[in-house]
Amino acid sequence: MEKAKRGISILEIFGWILTLFVIFPVYIMVINSFKDRKEIFTSELSLPSSLNFTYYIQAIQKMNFLTALGNSLFITVTSVVFIIILSSMAAWVLERNKTTVSNVIFYTLVATMLIPFQSVMIPLVQYLSKWQIPGINFSLIDTRYGLIFMNIGFGIGMSTFLFHGFIKNVPLEMEEAATIDGCSKFQLFWRIVFPNLKPIIVTVAILNVISLWNDYLLPSLVLRSPNLRTIPLSTFFFFGEFTIEWNLALAGLVLTIIPVIIFYLFSQKYIIKGVMAGAIK
Repeated sequence: MEKAKRGISILEIFGWILTLFVIFPVYIMVINSFKDRKEIFTSELSLPSSLNFTYYIQAIQKMNFLTALGNSLFITVTSVVFIIILSSMAAWVLERNKTTVSNVIFYTLVATMLIPFQSVMIPLVQYLSKWQIPGINFSLIDTRYGLIFMNIGFGIGMSTFLFHGFIKNVPLEMEEAATIDGCSKFQLFWRIVFPNLKPIIVTVAILNVISLWNDYLLPSLVLRSPNLRTIPLSTFFFFGEFTIEWNLALAGLVLTIIPVIIFYLFSQKYIIKGVMAGAIK
């Protein structure tokens, strides 16, 4: 019993240390966002002398925050919705139809998770910059729809993997009963299967929202017009070649993480349940 208590106390200490490592950078970012440049370089670890929101107002103006926020919301929400719909449908079909072809498709999707984006980003952008539909003025570069298309491609592998594991927990008898009652394949998925995927849907949404919202590299390659910039792209312009506006940059970074934190707080109760059921079983 004493050994068990000692083990628990060691784990608690380790957990607190790990928590401090995670929280410390956020603490530095938040407190320094209220300081001027002199105060930042003088005492970067101390609390600000006053809560000065001037730098937040300046950051909002220089970032064109509302436009960047609208772009980030549109790109992230649209991408996540399509990823959830397409990957859940694909996972259901691959799980319920066990054939050699379905296994090859599934493991191919899983294998795409192992390919570093940096190894394909240049060929991808070069190829898509020349990809046009005959007779239609259509381009995937410097458009929000092009970025959404690429986000779906990069996010569907992991999402299908998570959905595939969770669908094993959906009773097959429910689907068989619905089929006997006359449900079509379309009705079977949307009325029986999809409502039972709520925990993993929230998990997939959280993981993709965090990934897409904070993504800088792919949007920097695709979006070139100033009015299409997402929040990470807008924040980057505080970091100049010879000087960095640290107070404005930190204020912009705080504004960047607030929407994700709000989204996570509303849906955090599902993430552990969804990951455990989808990734382990």
